[in-house]
Amino acid sequence: MQYDILIRGARLHRHKDLVDIAVKDGLFARIGTNLDAAQAARVIEAEGRLVSPPFIDAHVHLDAVLTVGQPRYNASGTLLEGIQIWGERKGSLTVEDVKRRALEEIRWEVAQGTLHIRSHVDVCDPNLTALRALLEVREEVRDICELQLVAFPQDGIFSFPEGPQLMRRAMELGCDIVGGIPHHEWTRDMGVEDVHYVFELAKEFNRDIDCHCDETDDPHSRFTEVMAADTMKQNWHGRVTTSHCTAMHSYDNAYAFKLMGLLKRAQMHVIANPFDNVVLQGRFDTYPKRRGITRVKELLANGVNVALGHDSIMDPWFPLGRGDMLAAAQLALFLCHMSGYEEINDVLDLITSNGAKALRIEDRYGLEEGKPANFLLLDAPSAFEALRLLPPRLYVFKGGREVARTTPEQSYVRRASEEEAQAVTFRPLA
Repeated sequence: MQYDILIRGARLHRHKDLVDIAVKDGLFARIGTNLDAAQAARVIEAEGRLVSPPFIDAHVHLDAVLTVGQPRYNASGTLLEGIQIWGERKGSLTVEDVKRRALEEIRWEVAQGTLHIRSHVDVCDPNLTALRALLEVREEVRDICELQLVAFPQDGIFSFPEGPQLMRRAMELGCDIVGGIPHHEWTRDMGVEDVHYVFELAKEFNRDIDCHCDETDDPHSRFTEVMAADTMKQNWHGRVTTSHCTAMHSYDNAYAFKLMGLLKRAQMHVIANPFDNVVLQGRFDTYPKRRGITRVKELLANGVNVALGHDSIMDPWFPLGRGDMLAAAQLALFLCHMSGYEEINDVLDLITSNGAKALRIEDRYGLEEGKPANFLLLDAPSAFEALRLLPPRLYVFKGGREVARTTPEQSYVRRASEEEAQAVTFRPLA
């Protein structure tokens, strides 16, 4: 056979005509029309459904997933109480505990089409238990998912005993990315030092940077500009991500647009996390309550790359969730007023191509001949319908191998005048 798999009659994002997609030896061999099904060992009829490159979760905390209620629930719903609860839970972590929960959650994400995950790992632990566990997980899941690990100082680099030494040790053990949390340091000066130290480590280990930055409603929290300045001074353009940036929601417009210009010049990436941002921020407001999420729509309009993360999944910060990046994208659509037709189409980029740019995996990502055959088939004909329906991901392939499959549910309604119940499709009228 010429091809291992042929996906026939597929719809691609922003493409008008249907195409056939042929896979051979784990790569996209041909993408075109009227490919010969007789030449394929396996044929999947897409019937006009959307084929997408895999979803990307650009920001999650796999060490904390599935710990909600342990040892207690977050009664105030605040970021700070979540950190306190995690501090209580962290003392009982074991390698087996972290691995068991992380592996289960990764299976959830893969089943829903996410094949690339960047996880922050709390390294404010003298034993680095969570990191040691996730380093093992990273190797164990390579057949179904690519995992990047960020050395994340949850309690601060300079506000935690031996914080700098633990960060260095985390990089020596094999972390992929250097993290930071300047706004959570005790003072502004320590926050600035946090940023400078992150760049020092990144240069030493030749690693990219992804910092939790300005995750607060405080409009005076302005460490993202320090990151942008260091990025340009250190010539680290395109290699730096600032995650959350929720304070940007509260900046005055003059400063916000100045900052966007700096981010563009530094070629920085911004990761928004809709579930956590809208739940954790605005907790000290009466009315009107701030949404908290950063200015996604305006950042995109100003040429800044923005991607999305799920962030928390059933943990002290966000008690719900199931690792569905399409649901995260839909929520961002609502929160960021991106409901125009073209804007809705753009939202899919936040969990696909924009995420690939932030994770710097563009060389091996996307539906292009010669690239790894990583893709999913959704039970929807377009990005618009996918974001409306959050449909099942019928098939998920990595390297040309089927790694997940979902059988969709079917609803039926029967009126009094009908002998048999009729299927409900939730599709618009023709």
